[in-house]
Amino acid sequence: MQPQHTGSDPAFSVLIISSGRDIHLANAVRGICRSTRLPAEIVVCYMDQPAAVPPASDVPLRVVHVSGGAGAPLPLGAARNAAAAAARSGTLVFLDVDCIPAADMFDRLLADLDRTGGLVMAAPRYLTADAGVRDWASGGGDSVLYRDSVPHHARASLAPAPGEAAIASQEYALFWSLGFAVHRDTYGRIGGFDESFAGYGGEDTDFAFTARRKAVPLAFSAATMFHQHHGVHRPPLHHLESIVVNAVAFRRKWGGWPMTGWLEAFASAGYVDWDRDGEYLHLLRVPGPAELAAARVNEPY
Repeated sequence: MQPQHTGSDPAFSVLIISSGRDIHLANAVRGICRSTRLPAEIVVCYMDQPAAVPPASDVPLRVVHVSGGAGAPLPLGAARNAAAAAARSGTLVFLDVDCIPAADMFDRLLADLDRTGGLVMAAPRYLTADAGVRDWASGGGDSVLYRDSVPHHARASLAPAPGEAAIASQEYALFWSLGFAVHRDTYGRIGGFDESFAGYGGEDTDFAFTARRKAVPLAFSAATMFHQHHGVHRPPLHHLESIVVNAVAFRRKWGGWPMTGWLEAFASAGYVDWDRDGEYLHLLRVPGPAELAAARVNEPY
């Protein structure tokens, strides 16, 4: 491992939101603690998990809590904003609880942020179901994770080649909050995440579109993070109701529909009535257990 940077580097905070993802969170924290450039702190915001016990960490770790209320969708935007408000550094790195940072991720990501400013997104690689995460956790290097992961087909062309500087982009619709760096004052200029988006779907794109409206630049970095495998639903029927609500809110705010591939899949299967060129999207029915089970696949993404 390369020598770790010291306090001469500008301090940064790593922010993670989590709800019932304790094993993934422990791996994310383990990866952070193995980084060649260590953060000043890790801030974990637990959503509706008041009795959570945070994982062991060699980096100072602080906890905050938010609650969406009984039966309500997870308050993703409110949790990210709460973590940002609690952070003590001027530079923020948001990391999804599912993601393990490569050892040099923060070095590369923050160097790119210094060059470009604005929002800088890391490059995700998706671990397969049989990935050797336990081998990595017991001391194996990042080569294990590179070996057992694949890039996202829709994102691979956005990032530069390994070792090259971040690429400025106008592809704001392709921004994800899986892992990105931003200065605190820029985050404040954007206004944080819109907390009226509840549950899964649309809040990332809304955040990016607001950044574009505020003339905040966007860049994609070669800095790598590894998304931990947990299976997926195709289409994401387990988030159907939140996606419908958030898609309608996004349309009203921005004049266009987000997540069109998912909405098309929902419409063709009879879950929603959707006028792609109009103003309406109505939930017709929700999937039953058999339909949810049939939609689940054991693919990396």
